Parts: sequence; structure tokens; C-alpha cells
Amino acid sequence: MVLMVLRKAGTAAAAAGFVAVAFTGLLGVGTFAASGSSQASGNNAALSSGTVPAQYQPLIQKWGVLCPEISPPMLAAQLYQESGFDPSARSPAKAYGMAQFLESTWATYGVDADGDGKRDIWDPADAIASAASYDCALAKDVASVPGDRQANLLAAYNAGPYAVIQAGGVPAYQETQGYVRNIKSLALSFTAPTSSVALSAQSAGAIYFAQNVLGTPYLWGGEGLASQGYRFDCSGLTEQAFASVGITLPRVANDQWYAGPHPSRDQLRPGDLVFFANDLTDPRSIHHVGIYVGGGYMIDAPHTGAVIRYDTIDQKDYIGATRVTSDGAEALPVRGKDGSITSSAGAAGQPAPGGPTAPGQPAAKN
Repeated sequence: MVLMVLRKAGTAAAAAGFVAVAFTGLLGVGTFAASGSSQASGNNAALSSGTVPAQYQPLIQKWGVLCPEISPPMLAAQLYQESGFDPSARSPAKAYGMAQFLESTWATYGVDADGDGKRDIWDPADAIASAASYDCALAKDVASVPGDRQANLLAAYNAGPYAVIQAGGVPAYQETQGYVRNIKSLALSFTAPTSSVALSAQSAGAIYFAQNVLGTPYLWGGEGLASQGYRFDCSGLTEQAFASVGITLPRVANDQWYAGPHPSRDQLRPGDLVFFANDLTDPRSIHHVGIYVGGGYMIDAPHTGAVIRYDTIDQKDYIGATRVTSDGAEALPVRGKDGSITSSAGAAGQPAPGGPTAPGQPAAKN
């Protein structure tokens, strides 16, 4: 637990008073009561604004409807899990490109989507089309298996189609069940909401944590550790605020962006994370995050030389907001120190432990 002398940010006193009133009022009318939400369904679901780099959005929307078992948000979730939309990604398993294909699997499932006469594992257009084609081939292989067709496809992607056929559905491998659950959860972050987004029960606790560190000096790389003088940077503050209510967020802001669905500006509620980017068409350029508290204000750790304080969210680099969920946070991939994704489904063509593919069956991801 972080213990410190709490200091108030004098420069934000007026804003603090206003926000406190707004926040209290929202609590009084049941802001944090559970409410239903509906998302676009089927494989025609639209991508949520700002979740996919603009140059890849048309490709994912196009190829995400290649067969009924996939959708653009599901395809986006897979690509993000594999590479973070990095077309130059490579793994120790010798998997390459945005979709992390093994060369042997690429030889069978690679697609020349841009018509340049070459099936290029490093080309985003080819990789996205090939990922969808591979998904649909797996869906066909397990089409006779009863149950949720998309879940069966994802299980085949992780453990191999033979394991799914043998089990009569998602096999009882912990890794495979986790992969299916995570991709389905992560896909919600890429799905454009068709109505209100369900409210978060943990939001009040996250705000309480942030209010208790108002006035603390900013520290680049700060996570509130004793060795850091209990100081934070922007994503360190949000990480620890949600850790205080039992939710583990990634360390960096542009990964925290995917920890839940994205309410529109008029749907913002206290506890939502609010994000700011250098390029509003590319979530990879997100550089700042704060915790919304109501009335157009957030608590954030802004920059070196400043303190944790209340700031307006009405800034030109505002890209959007995320309503953090436990499932959404748990579904996020883990990054190494070099920024590369270190935990995902693995490489296309490498079956999961305990889920070997049968002779003649397409290989699957691990």
C-alpha cells in the first residue's frame, strides 16, 4: 500500500471544487449502477473509432467478413494480440509479420491480397487477408462440431482442429480456453457500441485512489514505488489506481486503451480512462492518459515539473475513452522490455501443448 502525505494541487483548486460537486451528484443518481448494453452483432460488426490504425481499418473491415464465423472486431483482436498491428513483428518461434505466421503455414495459407504477384508475409494487406483466410479454413475444418462456431474456430486456431473435433467443442486445455475467452473479450474493445456502454463497478475506487494522491510530483516512469518517492507518471497512476480495485492494467497508455469498450464523448462517466494521441487516426501514437471524474475534467499526472491534478479533457489531441473491465484488462497481451508482445497465441502453424493436429489437418496457433 502506498503511504504518503497528501498534498492538494493549489493551481487546480477551483476545478477541484467544481469536479467534486459534479462527481458527488453523479454518484447520487446511481452512476455506478449496472446497466445493460448492446454491441453490434454478427460478422458485420463495425470497428470502434480509433482502435485500429487508419491505414489498416478498410482491410480489416473487408476481410473480417470473409466467412460467417469471423468479424472485423475479432480479426482486429487477433492481430493486436499477435503483433500490436506491427507489420515488422517477429518472434523467437520464427513467426513473422502482423499476423505472426510460420513460413511453413504461410506457404499454404498466404494470400496475395494486393495483386502485386507476391504473397508477402511482411505486407500488411497480404497478412490481414491471410489471417482471415486461415481463420475461415479452420472454421470449415470444425464446422461439424456443435456449439459456438466462433469459439470452436478460436480453439482450433490455438490447439488445432483435431483437438476441437476430439473434444466436441473447445477442449479442456487451460491455454486454449483462456485464448478463446481473451479474444472474445478483446474483440469488444474493437466493436463500435450501438447503444450505451455498461458502467463499471470499480470506477469509484479508482477515482478514490487518484484523489488521494493529488498534488504528488510527476515522475517519468513512476509507478508509486517507495524507491520512486511514491510518484507517478500518467500511465503509472492509472495502473495503480485500478490495481487498488483488483484490476491489472498494462504499464503503457496505448495498451491500456484496449482494456474495455469505448464510450462516446457524451457517454463518459467517472472512472473512464481518457486518452490523448499525437495522431488521432492511429492509436499507436497515444501519449497520455487520465481518469475522468465528471464535468469535463480528469485527474492526471501531466508532465515533468507538474503535480497530479485536475485537468480539462477538452484538448485537441483527445482521441477517446475506455471503460475498463476486468475481462478486458485480463485479455491484453504482455509486452517485453523492448516493447514487443511476449504473450499471445504464438505462431501460425504451431499447435498448443496437448493439442496436436492430426495428419492432414491444418496446423494451428499456440
